[in-house]
Amino acid sequence: MPDDTEDFGALLAEFEKESPQTPRGKRDPKIGDTVKGRVVTIGHDAVFIDLGAKAEGMIDIIELRDEGGKLRVAVGDTVEGRVVETAGKAGCIVLHTLGPGHVAKAELEQAFSLGLPVEGMVTGVNKGGVEVTVAGVRGFCPISQLDVRHVEDAAAYVGRRLGFKITRYETKNLVLSRRALLEEDQRRAAVATREKLVPGAILRGKVSSLKDYGAFIDLGGIEGMVHVSELGFARVTHPKDVLSVGQEVEVAVLRIERSDDPKKPEKVALSLKSLEKDPWGDAVERFPEGSRIAGTVARVEPFGAFVEIAPGVEGLIHVSEMGRRVSHPREAVKSGQAVQVRVLGVDKDKRRISLSLASPEESDDGGEAMPPPPKAPERLGTFGDLLKSKGRKK
Repeated sequence: MPDDTEDFGALLAEFEKESPQTPRGKRDPKIGDTVKGRVVTIGHDAVFIDLGAKAEGMIDIIELRDEGGKLRVAVGDTVEGRVVETAGKAGCIVLHTLGPGHVAKAELEQAFSLGLPVEGMVTGVNKGGVEVTVAGVRGFCPISQLDVRHVEDAAAYVGRRLGFKITRYETKNLVLSRRALLEEDQRRAAVATREKLVPGAILRGKVSSLKDYGAFIDLGGIEGMVHVSELGFARVTHPKDVLSVGQEVEVAVLRIERSDDPKKPEKVALSLKSLEKDPWGDAVERFPEGSRIAGTVARVEPFGAFVEIAPGVEGLIHVSEMGRRVSHPREAVKSGQAVQVRVLGVDKDKRRISLSLASPEESDDGGEAMPPPPKAPERLGTFGDLLKSKGRKK
């Protein structure tokens, strides 16, 4: 009767002889497998990993950097990844990392069916959007779905790990949307914001965009607008002169108007100026009648020139107060010019100040300046000089 032990040993020896490069109990990884290995080399574009297989593993280096661009691994560290190619560049096994909060491939289907968010790494830009790796699976996010606002340069998102919602999941076809996730967050935040949204309320927000006519402020799921005239008492040419996108500001709610747009059911008017001190409050005391003040010509009109004498305070030099007869004020002054003016009167209620153009010879007390004294001769001379002078006259 043959020995079963000897037969089993012979079969095992024959198997190992036929597969000499494969360690006992291991096989070369296949696409979709999750594998671990030790980092052996860090190159310029990729990190190479010893998987104990015939070929080394390779991971794009951008997947192993944090949001600040710092590499998260070193030679000798253990890295886990999912196989996406078994014969990639230079014959390597191409891997994708499994970042924090990763989901298995089977769980992608569940996330899609239940509408659960997933986390992915933006790895590149292609026509119409960006490539995103989620749980080792390559997906696509259209540029229109990358943010709630229009994205000019999608390259700025490469290397960032972001949350997405799966909008389509098929074999080799994973379509994602970050915008859908952000809009859900906005709807939740809007519920809390609406409870505080009443005229007169003072709220904190963040500048979301700047236009020629005003600044849009995100109040938390609800956006309001500060018209350029409400940015402050001082004259503002463009909102970018006083604000920047991403800046946090405190604003006052002026009014709320209902809208037919289901995505934006209300229009909210906001103000920064309402929170500033009114510069006209003490105008009479600051600019007494007869005082001489330095100012800057803000604009020139046919009837006169407006001069800013303090932030938010302008006075008018009537054409008849230009100091000389002119057919148009631009013959005497121009926009942006620094001038000295004399205060003729202040009407606090109407927020008007009458000015006259002060001439350089005018003294601070309002009178004409005294002519300069005659210069003394440089030297008195001699008696001989006097005789010579009389001789020349004769």
